[in-house]
Amino acid sequence: MKQHTVIDSPYGPLTLVAEDGVLCGLYMTDQRHRPPEESFGTPDETPFAEAEEQLEAYFAGDLKEFTLALRLNGTPFQRRVWDELRTIPYGERRTYGELAAALGNPAASRAVGLANGKNPIGIVVPCHRVVGADGSLTGYGGGLERKQRLLDFETGTALF
Repeated sequence: MKQHTVIDSPYGPLTLVAEDGVLCGLYMTDQRHRPPEESFGTPDETPFAEAEEQLEAYFAGDLKEFTLALRLNGTPFQRRVWDELRTIPYGERRTYGELAAALGNPAASRAVGLANGKNPIGIVVPCHRVVGADGSLTGYGGGLERKQRLLDFETGTALF
């Protein structure tokens, strides 16, 4: 059974989705690959207390690593990419090629990029920490402006 709630954040409203009480989605407004609203289940804040608490601590700069139970629904390859994303330390960046190499297939940077773009739990699974081979910002489901703001926030160069 799925449930959802919407919370405020410095990056706009975030829709949190849980399946059987486990976080399976975190979506920003106007996010690419955002599932249709009707797939989010019933509105209910009950399963999200821990997620809200950790997100609040993250946005306050007090939390560097999320410890939430997650249900990452995707293909086996996508889940491997998303698991690898969770190893990127707070404030650091990796390239798609570095992620592909870490997964044992240096030639898979495009496939890594596609999986990265379909990450269903943004921010918590930090796909915003992945950049192009030359260090440039490349696609981000929440938009490049949000990606830059998240990176700036984590490196202490945010303006807000």
